[in-house]
Amino acid sequence: MSDSPTYMASGLTVRVVYLARLREAFGCASEQVTLPMAASTVATLVATLRSRRGVWEAELESGRAWRVAVNHALSADDARLAEGDEVAFLPPVTGG
Repeated sequence: MSDSPTYMASGLTVRVVYLARLREAFGCASEQVTLPMAASTVATLVATLRSRRGVWEAELESGRAWRVAVNHALSADDARLAEGDEVAFLPPVTGG
């Protein structure tokens, strides 16, 4: 899959990676997202993505099962983001 277009605004830019069902739902594996302010958190990123509406809002609503990792470490909503961070959205994985 190819990356989707970059969403630009003034602020801090992070690389966002979507895995498994989220990659399929959003139609892209990763993208660059610029958040509105330098003091952004995971919650700011989630709100920015949800504001796109449609599948973004549905897949990232609070009742759905997904986690966020910042630079390969599971992170909470209040985790601060820095320029160039990689933020991965991970749906739960089951195995047998």
